[in-house]
Amino acid sequence: MPLYEMLCITTHVPTYQHIRELVRQSATHVMTSGGVVRNINSWGTRTLPQRMKRHGPLQDVGDYWTLHFDASPQTLRSLNGIMRRDPRVLRWSVLKLADKIEDLTTEGQKVTQAHRALTVAEIIS
Repeated sequence: MPLYEMLCITTHVPTYQHIRELVRQSATHVMTSGGVVRNINSWGTRTLPQRMKRHGPLQDVGDYWTLHFDASPQTLRSLNGIMRRDPRVLRWSVLKLADKIEDLTTEGQKVTQAHRALTVAEIIS
């Protein structure tokens, strides 16, 4: 399965409950479809480079987060459908990092702890 990185910009709300639920929904969708979640990072709240509008009013500020995961192309298509329909999402982009995890390391290196898979308990907490 290819390794992907998704960067997502969501609408900013003072409580982070909606972002947490969106991240949980995305990660569990990947895992229930047979994929592996490698890493989840929050970049915090930032001013948008330009005003954005998706399912509501214009936004000046957004919350950024990334999701690293291994998934099949069918899972990626369905995840894109979820992002497209979700009113909390302003923009998202998915990059294919490698065809397999070993492609990320240089010759002679081993896969490190940073590349390990996350468990469901780590995602929910």
